[in-house]
Amino acid sequence: MSSHRLKRAVRGALSVTAVISVIGMSQSPAYAQPAQPPPPPTTASEATKQYQELSAKAGTINEDLLKAKEDLKVKQAEYDKATADVAAAAELEKQSAAQEEQFRGQVDQLTNASFQGARFNKISALLTGSSADDFLERASALTVLASDNQNALSKYTTAVATAAQARKQAEDGQTRAGEAKAASEKLLADITKAKADLDAQIKQVEDAKNRLTAAERKTLFEPPADTGVYVGSGDAGKAMEVALAQRGDPYVWGAEGPNAFDCSGLTLYAYRAIGINLPHSSRSQYTYGKSVSKSELIPGDLLFYGGSASTIHHVAMYIGNGMLVHASTSGVPVKTAPLSGGGSDYLGAKRIVG
Repeated sequence: MSSHRLKRAVRGALSVTAVISVIGMSQSPAYAQPAQPPPPPTTASEATKQYQELSAKAGTINEDLLKAKEDLKVKQAEYDKATADVAAAAELEKQSAAQEEQFRGQVDQLTNASFQGARFNKISALLTGSSADDFLERASALTVLASDNQNALSKYTTAVATAAQARKQAEDGQTRAGEAKAASEKLLADITKAKADLDAQIKQVEDAKNRLTAAERKTLFEPPADTGVYVGSGDAGKAMEVALAQRGDPYVWGAEGPNAFDCSGLTLYAYRAIGINLPHSSRSQYTYGKSVSKSELIPGDLLFYGGSASTIHHVAMYIGNGMLVHASTSGVPVKTAPLSGGGSDYLGAKRIVG
């Protein structure tokens, strides 16, 4: 291994701690036990209100679940990289030590030869030289040889010390990586718990839906057909066309097509169709693209609803004329609606392309 390559590898090993530090030991969110099913409504309006409230709660838990899965993917990738860096640091120290030992053996051979009668000094050069010039050449060669051997040995000794330090940091990094892995396992357990909570909420939503009158179900789940014409342009317009083509498909929590969707699954599906990959989480999707105001909206922009970036619970797609298309909630098919149909807590919009 060349000196340059050795130093580069050492720098890579020394980065283990930096790599591990970005893994973080963030605590996963705590989820309360699912609430007991509410008492049956006594009026049609109570049934409608109950259904809408439970749908909103289930949607929020679904977003928590999707965001936790996205975080877990990132944490796992960081752990895998940290583990690889730990292995590289250990291999680096092993190689450096072997090279130092090899070179030290060469120096020892010269020393042993001197003890055994070989004359590796300027006196021998003077006694054996045939002329003054020959002496100078021999003496100079011996000086260079001694200097080169000493410099090389010093270089590899330093490399071994550096590699040993890298190994120590790598071992510390391995400990941190183990802690990160434990945190990931805890996060996975919390995700499983969140899924159980989500299933419980979904059951409550379905029970509430079944209490609705036939007229209420028709109003909520069979919206009048939208005959509006929506025209977009460029890639964003193509994504809008894909989303609009899914109208009538059922809402299913966690689905991302091709025949069922939740809110972020629909926008993910539409943009994936034009070669742009978005995460399956409305909160994560909010970190993509550039912010645009309501007055600047164009077809294809994503609309987000929630009190803040950390509590976003819904995403829809703007299609023009003050309208959006979205997968809103359980039992409601993908449909168009006015801008306010995404919720009363409109947060902002992002332009993904264009």
